[in-house]
Amino acid sequence: MSGDNVGGKGTPNNKNVSLPMSRVKLIMKSSPDVSNINQEALFLTTKATELFVQHLALSSYKNGSGKDKNTLSYSDLANVAEGMENFQFLTDILPKKILARDYLKSLEERQEEDDL
Repeated sequence: MSGDNVGGKGTPNNKNVSLPMSRVKLIMKSSPDVSNINQEALFLTTKATELFVQHLALSSYKNGSGKDKNTLSYSDLANVAEGMENFQFLTDILPKKILARDYLKSLEERQEEDDL
């Protein structure tokens, strides 16, 4: 079964995925641990990434505030990353937005606490 691919229609190609495989390959090759990438591994990584992005977007849309307007916003993504356990690893990548004045205020408060 090692020669089979998803769908069983020959070799994996760009028509089976929405994301550009060349871009995924470039990202994969940016890792110093990766030297060679075969086409099947590239296809499966691209397809898995596509499915993950779809799942994240759908979860964000369902739990977001833009259902009425049929939109998906950054804050919807950030809220899902923070609120759902299976997306917790994204909280550093998708932090909630904070205004500069609020951030500066919280910094001042922390400094005052440290001074005490």
